[in-house]
Amino acid sequence: MLRGMIAASHPGPAVAVTLVTVILAVGIGVDPARIVLVGAAMLAGQLSIGWSNDWIDADRDSAVARPDKPIASGLVSRSTVRGAAIAAAVVAVPVSLLLGPLAALVNIIGIASGWSYNAWLKRTPASGVPYLITFGTLPLFVTLSLAEPRPAVWWAIVVGALLGFGAHFANVLPDLDDDARTGVRGLPHILGRRPSAVVAFVSLAIASLIASVGIATSEPGLIVVAVIGLVVGVAIAIAGTTLALTRPPTRLLFQLIIASAVVDVILLTTAGSSLVGR
Repeated sequence: MLRGMIAASHPGPAVAVTLVTVILAVGIGVDPARIVLVGAAMLAGQLSIGWSNDWIDADRDSAVARPDKPIASGLVSRSTVRGAAIAAAVVAVPVSLLLGPLAALVNIIGIASGWSYNAWLKRTPASGVPYLITFGTLPLFVTLSLAEPRPAVWWAIVVGALLGFGAHFANVLPDLDDDARTGVRGLPHILGRRPSAVVAFVSLAIASLIASVGIATSEPGLIVVAVIGLVVGVAIAIAGTTLALTRPPTRLLFQLIIASAVVDVILLTTAGSSLVGR
């Protein structure tokens, strides 16, 4: 059961998003006690989103007999996962409030956006909107968690949103066939596999460009890092787009999208205090 609950939480994305959030908090100078709260609030929210996904999708996952889904494979019951999703959301609220009402509001919006994707929007052409909102609010949640809350710079919010949009396509691409069999028709399904891969790479390349320009103009001492990040990010995007347009889809396509997203995350994490608005 424990193994099933961990798997149903989508531990990879939950840990990755929480880790990025904590690193950003360290980089902008959030004090240690608040960093713990930032990590706890974000992890609770991400666990809630992950568990709600498997709970809501349980019937679809069972219909296509997905062995990687704990509810469909019988490792854990649907009611248990549902209870965990609700409990994690409940925990996230008071922990977020300890960081202040503005930070709490932003984190709650991010969690609600993730739930809206799982419950409804993933089956509509607006499937990318929750990713734009949830990831776009992440830098803002971090800067508002300072002892003296400050807004995030506009470009950090835009980069976060574009990262989320690219992550949406990366997350859906491996499951397009199973989704089609159960009636899911989000934006990636409407566009198709190759156009979706191109959209993901273009989104992440634009994120690299905006992050690099933002870092270079805010912190001239980091201009070399910004240029390297831009060159690597664009190079991966060009290679991935070329691959998507000229060859049959392979696992390499998904891996290149993830690599492109990692470059953008590194750019954000190196920005440090320049993420905080004046």
